[in-house]
Amino acid sequence: MQELIQSVQAFGSPSIAVLGDLILDRYTWGNAERVSQEAPVILLRADYHEERPGGAASVAFLLASLGAQVSLAGVLGSDLWAEHLRALLRQAGIRHDAVLADSRRPTTVKERFIGRAQQRHPQQMLRVDYEVREALHSDLENGVLARFMPELEHAKAVLISDYNKGACTPRLVREVIATCRSRGTPVLVDPIRCPASSHWAHDRPTADHPFQKYAGATLLTPNRLEASLATGLPTDTVEEALQAAVVLLHCFDVQAAIVTLDRDGMVFAHRDGRRCHCPTRPRQVYDITGAGDMVLAVLGMALAAGTDLELAVRLANVAAGLEVEKIGVAPVRREEILADLQASAAASSPKDASHKVVSREQLLIEVARRRAQGQRLAFTNGCFDILHAGHVRYLYEARAQADMLVVALNSDRSVRELKGPTRPVQPQEARAQVLAALECVDLVTIFDEPTPLSLIQALRPDVLVKGGDYRREAIVGADWVEAHGGRVHIAAYHAGFSTTALLTKAQTLAPASLAQKKVA
Repeated sequence: MQELIQSVQAFGSPSIAVLGDLILDRYTWGNAERVSQEAPVILLRADYHEERPGGAASVAFLLASLGAQVSLAGVLGSDLWAEHLRALLRQAGIRHDAVLADSRRPTTVKERFIGRAQQRHPQQMLRVDYEVREALHSDLENGVLARFMPELEHAKAVLISDYNKGACTPRLVREVIATCRSRGTPVLVDPIRCPASSHWAHDRPTADHPFQKYAGATLLTPNRLEASLATGLPTDTVEEALQAAVVLLHCFDVQAAIVTLDRDGMVFAHRDGRRCHCPTRPRQVYDITGAGDMVLAVLGMALAAGTDLELAVRLANVAAGLEVEKIGVAPVRREEILADLQASAAASSPKDASHKVVSREQLLIEVARRRAQGQRLAFTNGCFDILHAGHVRYLYEARAQADMLVVALNSDRSVRELKGPTRPVQPQEARAQVLAALECVDLVTIFDEPTPLSLIQALRPDVLVKGGDYRREAIVGADWVEAHGGRVHIAAYHAGFSTTALLTKAQTLAPASLAQKKVA
C-alpha cells in the first residue's frame, strides 16, 4: 500500500498525448414523478442540464484532472455541439490543435436522462446517441497526422481511445504506434468492441481482425466483453479472462494485456511472464459509465511518471472503483486516490482512527466524494475538551440526522479565546483522536477561526446540529444553512454532564488525594 501511495505522490505533471473518438456527453437530470398519461412511460420533470467531455475527450479530461499536460487529437463536426465540446476542452486546459472539423459528419453526442425517484439516488433512464461511424476521409487522416505527430516528440505516453466512431483508422493508429515504438514511448489502447467469429482461422487472428491495427502497442485494456468478442473465448471467470489476456498478448504483438472485470477487478498478463489478478474491494456502484476511461487515464499517468506496470494496474483498479461510485464520467483527482489508499491502509489497523482526522482540503474532497454517492452531511462543532457521556449521546444523535457526521474541533488557540488561559486541558491532536475513535463520527477537522462559519459555507451541510443548551438564534451558521436548503437540529440536552463541572470536581478531589498519599 505504501508503494501505491508513493507512486501517486510521484505522478508530477507529465505530457501525455491522446488520440481517439471525441464525444459530447449531455445529461438531463430531473425527478421521475409518475407515469405519463400519453403512454406507459415515466415522466421526467427536468430541472438541470449538464455537458461533459466524452470518449477520448473524457480520457483527456480525466488526465488533466490528475495533473497531466494533455494534447488531444480527433475529429468533430462543424456544429453547435462541437463548439460546446471545444469550450470544455479550453476550460480544462487541454491542447486540441489536432482536433479537426469535418462538415461531412455530426459531432458524436450521447444524451442521457437521469431520474430521481422521491428525491433519492439518481438512475439513468434512457440514452440517445447521435453519431456517424464511417472512417475518416484521407484528407482528414493527413490533417490529424500532420498536427498530432509534433505532439508525440514531447509525450511521455500516448493513449488511444477507440470507440469505433471512425477516428481511429488503421493507418492513423499504425503510424502513431510505429512512431512511438521507435522512440520508446509507451502506447496504451482502449480497443473497440468487435465480433470475433469471422476473424479467426486455425487458432490465429486473420489479417483483417480489427485488433491488428493495434499491433506493436505497449498495452491493451479491453473489458470482459470486448476481450471475449476479440478472442472468441469465454471470460466469465478470472481464470478465463486471464487466458484471454494471454491470447491478446501473443496474437497482437503487445507487451501486456489487461482485462477489466467490473466486480472482479482486473487481470494482467505481461510478455515477461508475469500474470496477476487484482481484485477490487466492495463498493457502492452507482454508474459504470467512465470506468474504462478512468483505467486508461490512470495507467497512462502512472506509466508516464515511470511507475512499474504492475503497480500502475493496481492504481488503475483503485481509481476505477472510485469512478463507479459517481454518476456519469466525473473526474477522480489524485487527492481522492491518495485518500482512498490511506483509508485502506488505516483500515488494516482497526485500532487506529487517525485517518478520520483530516485537513480542510482533504475534508472537502472526501465530502464531495460521498455526496456523489448520494450521502447527506450532518455537521457540528465544539471544543470537546474532556469527552463525557453527554458528548457521546449528543454525537450519536447528530449522526442519526444524516448519512455522515463531520465534527469541527476548535483549535487550542480558539479554545483559549473562548474558555480562558487554563483551557484546553488536552491538546487539539489528542481531542481529535478521541473524537475520531467514536464510531458515530465519520470525519474530524480542526479549525482556528473564532467561529466555524467559513467551514459551514464551504461544506454546505444538509443538517447543522447543536446541543440543547443553545437557542436557535445563537447558533452560528443557522440562517445560512436554512437559506441554502438545509435544516438546523437542536439535540436533546443531557443534564448532569459538563466539562467545567468535571474539572471543578477533579480540582476538589486532588488535594484530598495528595493528603492521603502523605499519610500513607
